Amino acid sequence: MSSKILLTSFDTWLSHQSSNASDDLLIQLQRNFLAQNWHFVRQLPVEIPRASERVIKAIEQLNPELIICCGMAERRYHLTLESNARGNNQKLFTTVNLPQLVNQLSYTSISHDAGQFVCEGLYYHVLSHLQNTSSTRKALFIHVPIFTSTNFAQMMQDVRQIIAYDCSKAR
Repeated sequence: MSSKILLTSFDTWLSHQSSNASDDLLIQLQRNFLAQNWHFVRQLPVEIPRASERVIKAIEQLNPELIICCGMAERRYHLTLESNARGNNQKLFTTVNLPQLVNQLSYTSISHDAGQFVCEGLYYHVLSHLQNTSSTRKALFIHVPIFTSTNFAQMMQDVRQIIAYDCSKAR
């Protein structure tokens, strides 16, 4: 049996945005690769307290082995996996072996700066919640660039590999 996974995305926050790339990603996953053990919390508000509350509530209700939070990074050109999140004068790190994971991917790199915005705030709260509950669950934050005709297939392939890798490591 495969692991239960929680995937999250954000709503838009600027007037020129017709969609959020993180939500576009989740829509594609739902359409093309839906597994019954994948759970989605889409279009989170772009507010740290409200977004964090919704995701932590979902973690407590669903008890997923893996939490993948996604956020849009308009100025990035490929997927980036965030190694850490800062908050309350501390830095928390994912327990996912990112160098090992990225070695298997073609369109993804590691980032050590989650952006000091709602993405980093959410990631920090999720990592803190897992740490405070002594959880063995794994959490990962993926920054997603805007989809284009040239990057779509590569990004979808990498996301599927990320999910498969983390599922095997999260058991």
